Amino acid sequence: MEGHKTSNSPEVQDVLKESGTGDEDAAASLWTASANGLVKLRIDATCSQKPITVHDMFLESLEKYGSLNAMASRKDGRWEKITFLEYYNLSRKAAKSFLKLGLERFHAVAILGFNSAEWFILAVGTIFAGGIVTGIYTTNSPEACQYIAHDCRANIIVVDNQKQLDKIMQIWHQLPHLKAVVMYRDPMSEKHPNLYAMDEFMALGNQVLDEDLDAIIHSQKPNQCCVLIYTSGTTGKPKGAMLSHDNITWTSAHASRAGNMQPAEIQQETIVSYLPLSHIAAQIYDLWTGIKWGEQVYFAEPDALKGGLVDILKEALPTSHMGVPRVWEKIMEKIKEISSQSGFLKKKMLSWAMSVSLERNLSGSNSDLKPFRMRLADYLVLAKIRQALGFSQCQKHFSGAAPLPAEVMRFFLGLNIPLYEAYGMSETTGPHCMSGPYVYQRHSCGKAVPGCKVKLVNVDTEGNGEICFWGRTVFMGYLNMENKIKEAIDEDGWLHSGDLGKIDRDDFIYVTGRIKEILITAGGENVPPVPIEDAVKKELPLLSNTMLIGDRKKFLSMLLTLKCVLDPDTSEPTDRLTQEARDFCEKVGSRATKVSKIVRKRDPAVYRAIQEGIDRVNERAVANVQRVQKWAVLEKDFSIVGGEFGPTMKLRRQAVIEKYRDEIEAFYKD
Repeated sequence: MEGHKTSNSPEVQDVLKESGTGDEDAAASLWTASANGLVKLRIDATCSQKPITVHDMFLESLEKYGSLNAMASRKDGRWEKITFLEYYNLSRKAAKSFLKLGLERFHAVAILGFNSAEWFILAVGTIFAGGIVTGIYTTNSPEACQYIAHDCRANIIVVDNQKQLDKIMQIWHQLPHLKAVVMYRDPMSEKHPNLYAMDEFMALGNQVLDEDLDAIIHSQKPNQCCVLIYTSGTTGKPKGAMLSHDNITWTSAHASRAGNMQPAEIQQETIVSYLPLSHIAAQIYDLWTGIKWGEQVYFAEPDALKGGLVDILKEALPTSHMGVPRVWEKIMEKIKEISSQSGFLKKKMLSWAMSVSLERNLSGSNSDLKPFRMRLADYLVLAKIRQALGFSQCQKHFSGAAPLPAEVMRFFLGLNIPLYEAYGMSETTGPHCMSGPYVYQRHSCGKAVPGCKVKLVNVDTEGNGEICFWGRTVFMGYLNMENKIKEAIDEDGWLHSGDLGKIDRDDFIYVTGRIKEILITAGGENVPPVPIEDAVKKELPLLSNTMLIGDRKKFLSMLLTLKCVLDPDTSEPTDRLTQEARDFCEKVGSRATKVSKIVRKRDPAVYRAIQEGIDRVNERAVANVQRVQKWAVLEKDFSIVGGEFGPTMKLRRQAVIEKYRDEIEAFYKD
């Protein structure tokens, strides 16, 4: 009944009323703690591009890529694809439905679900409607969901399945701003007031006029908030990092090109979306860069990190792939396990091919002319492995969100897969520093994205200082946390990362540690834990995780976990050792196949081998204070479920200290 609609309905008038009239010139401050605040953009001669909104960016892409496939989702065993034009129209439809449900300006839509076309459409629709899109980790407890949804004043929460819906039903009465819940993957088991299935929700928008939506879209400014990324809260309450339209649109354009991502008019990039979209790394790489350059995004199944990822990669054949270090580590362990079960000749061939590739990659030859041995190794062995992983078409392999262990970097160079490290944080809209095919140094996370700046402060005698950021990537501020913003952004507008690093003469950046992770012993000596932890893991290939203890202690000690098989359904560590760990045990004279057998019996052969490995690391220590004097093997490996890892597999050191307090206290009893 199109003729009976009236323009500027009450819902739309409310949104327009709140939209603000400021622009980037009117904003005096580089930061704000208010969802409806405006910030001064860091525009200078090095990054003078005109600021645009998310809608502006989508319209630009629509002109160039409208008919190209934007997304591919598996439905009933086959891939369903939608074009950029369909994507845009569905996003507008979702935006109108949000308005009909009463989404207020600068209030949030919180999305609690696994990556999907619906996630993307609802995120874009939220922004078109003048809201703020907020991802919530699917692993969050109901209490953690309540904290975020309340903090961001979520008017609507979107869930993908019954499990997530159950969490929201428990906390709905504690969310005064919540007006409706939408569920998009599972069918509805029972009806509730203000609970909508995806089809019902999308139909609501039919009652809102296009010109009403356009009025809201045109009222948006590049220096207003459109995305909230909540930090994982490893050190206290999660902080909501506010990202502006300009943060999203500028970073999508420039960080991706620094990593050599191609616009679709040159080559349509294909990527696989599987890492949590509530984390900035996946959101900027999968969603926003996808729109900017016309990429085709394949959605993995929710079991991707439990072993299903390679199947999707083999079907999608990505041209570019991003993983967190733990993902690359798991792929490495799987290849080692398969190799250890192969016959003598296959093992020998792989070993030879990887040593040829590693030698050539370490020699730093940038020539496209590969020596005969390298071509042969690639043809006979390495290309087949890349094909088995789904990387036969992949030109760029990125690693981000945490430091990449040297062992993993070297292993993939052996497969002729350089891993390009990106470095940044939620507060820099993801990547502020990028590596790529033309900007690469081993152990470095590349250089500052052109238009961005990096500097070190409080530099010590070895050249280590705190890494600070400046540029259009730098966030607006933390929602409702003015004090925390002042801790992070100094008076000159530089964002302090809390990371320690070095910058070489060619401007390559090396992250060497985290200020808060530095252990200060009882004697006042500073000890960075990561180099010691990595050295112990390198000496002892049966170890999965190592964590150094010693803050305010008389000496250093270490918690160790063993490599074990993961439960394919839950991703929880089991008691069974991996093939690589079993091979290590056999080599040192133990027949152990289970973690519990080694720990409970303090297996003499394994414990002796561990002590010898730690002794070798201690011999290389630069000072006595950096020697590991005591250690313990834990009965279970670290995991997200166990609480030792955050959602992106970052080690939560404080959580480990609290969980294994008894074991740690035993080190220092005497």
